[in-house]
Amino acid sequence: MKNSFLDTEKKPKITAAQIRVQKDITELLLPETMKIEFPNPNDLLNFYLIISPDEGFYKNGSFRFKFNIDTNYPHNPPKVKCVQKIYHPNIDLNGNICLNILREDWKPVLNLNAIMFGLQYLFLDPNVKDPLNKIAADDLKNNQENFRQNVQISMKGGYVYSEMFENSKSLKYQI
Repeated sequence: MKNSFLDTEKKPKITAAQIRVQKDITELLLPETMKIEFPNPNDLLNFYLIISPDEGFYKNGSFRFKFNIDTNYPHNPPKVKCVQKIYHPNIDLNGNICLNILREDWKPVLNLNAIMFGLQYLFLDPNVKDPLNKIAADDLKNNQENFRQNVQISMKGGYVYSEMFENSKSLKYQI
């Protein structure tokens, strides 16, 4: 009989962040326009959210966001980044996202559900008052039809203001 104190096999310690993420995930009620992918099913702190809007400027696109959650979650917000280049007022060309609950408005009572629906809302109602991509914001503010055309060009794969975008549906994502 093995003495548990002498057992040399150590099981990985489960962190408070992992427990909270597991709780957040079990409580998710995602619509058909969103899904989660876990590259490593044993790692709940790193995953992808795919948003495929069914209305608005980004209808029929597919956009992938990488979530990295540190061990201080929920005291620190997750780090979330769009993994593809997108023409959007609130997402810069490097994938950084302007969503206040990912920064200064984060509170530990917020959860992954709040972030995911916040991201989806950015596709339904881009915010020109707090842009990361000023060119896209000005385009939307000054000429919605031109903005709509530029979004369509960017999602199909093409150039918008000398910036090349890949087709949002055919991208091979690195996991």
